[in-house]
Amino acid sequence: MTRIRDLVQKALATGYLTVEAENQLRQLLTTRYDLEDFNAFMTLQEAAMTGRVKQESRERCGIK
Repeated sequence: MTRIRDLVQKALATGYLTVEAENQLRQLLTTRYDLEDFNAFMTLQEAAMTGRVKQESRERCGIK
């Protein structure tokens, strides 16, 4: 099973969060997850806000 931290690690490594990964994250966040996954998600949030990770969904909408 995919974990939040796995999706985050891939996004951080590539600098890109796909729509598919975003949808997986949404689903995983509705289930029980541990502190390590929570912290990974917060790291991803910060990376997206600072531009270290680009979001495919925002590029499709034209949002920078």
